[in-house]
Amino acid sequence: MLKVKAFVFNPIQENTYLLYNEKGKCIIIDPGCYYPEERDTLDSFIEKTGLQCKLLLNTHCHLDHVFGNKYVAEKYGLKLHINAKEKQLLDLAPASGLMYNLPFDNYMGAIEYLPDTGKILFEEAELQIIFTPGHSPGHLSFYHKEAGFVISGDALFNRSIGRTDLPGGDFDTLVNSIRKNLFVLPTETIVYSGHGPVTTIGEEKRENPFLC
Repeated sequence: MLKVKAFVFNPIQENTYLLYNEKGKCIIIDPGCYYPEERDTLDSFIEKTGLQCKLLLNTHCHLDHVFGNKYVAEKYGLKLHINAKEKQLLDLAPASGLMYNLPFDNYMGAIEYLPDTGKILFEEAELQIIFTPGHSPGHLSFYHKEAGFVISGDALFNRSIGRTDLPGGDFDTLVNSIRKNLFVLPTETIVYSGHGPVTTIGEEKRENPFLC
């Protein structure tokens, strides 16, 4: 079973997640660490907890979720895993950073492309890949059934949903993704979003104004 550690990084207040098991092996999802002190915070937790980083995943490739890709990959010897439909956004991320006065060095290493649906086997744990486009073309969510949580990226938030006015976004596609691919999960499933506090699938079914 995987545990979850969340960090809030960068001026856009993005949630970076570490998933780790009892053997000290971990997955880094959406490293948004922009400032040196944020990288230090991430490294300090990994070091103090005695973790070995084994996988680097992006739910999607908007700039606030990829600021730390290059640093994490080089620091821990990791290859980036994304959906192929996100590659264009990844390539454009530095230009977006300049627009927001947030320049950064982009990840330029090898990429392993994840399918729209499938499984990631990590030690004894399993993450289900859930295709949740709409906020971005190749957005993925990651569901860990055993621990009862989903990493939803910027698809589903506490009482909100991801923006759809960015390139590649589409409101109807996003709503359809959530209803057909996330709302089929058990109501008690904990939702760890790309921004903001945790919620559950049941709460969002009942109270999310975009989806009720």
